[in-house]
Amino acid sequence: MAEEHESGMVGRKFEEAQAKRARALSLHGPLDLLAIAIATGLGVGFMPLAPGTFGSLVGVAIFYGLNAALRYEPHLLQNSILAASVALAILGAWAATRAEKVFEQKDASQIVIDEVCGQLISFAFVPVFAVKTSGHLTLVAGFALFRLFDIFKPYPIRRLEALGSGLGVMADDILAGIYAAIVLSLLLLFAPYPF
Repeated sequence: MAEEHESGMVGRKFEEAQAKRARALSLHGPLDLLAIAIATGLGVGFMPLAPGTFGSLVGVAIFYGLNAALRYEPHLLQNSILAASVALAILGAWAATRAEKVFEQKDASQIVIDEVCGQLISFAFVPVFAVKTSGHLTLVAGFALFRLFDIFKPYPIRRLEALGSGLGVMADDILAGIYAAIVLSLLLLFAPYPF
């Protein structure tokens, strides 16, 4: 009985994902091409399965690169994460608005810049705990937390999708990233061993 319920839920999620997949791509100049490049996370959004998950992995890769470069400068690392998140949010809202027109679909599944940005936000407070983090487990925990909040959308995340255009596309994932950042910070703060 539980297996039927789980397979039904998975089937519904798969059908929802397929329905959000845009079928059209009508480019009208270089700005549309730039918007599509940004909105799809440099093409990652065109992955046939789980493009949001792959978009989140781009966010993890950005954090990993910043962390590798600035690990011993926690304040600079944190400021870099926040600056990159703000830049991605602004560019993402513009690109997602334009990409919805190009794809001729609201919040098409190919638009993953929101996952890239939200995932990066989930690591915003990690530099504060730099002494306590070993790296890999922190990456896995941050990734898993963001994906959980992004998929299940606890209150009021789902309501933010109604904002419309690129703002609605970005806002729910930004809040999911903030929720994940808070939970990850609590895990790092209270973990009895290096995370």
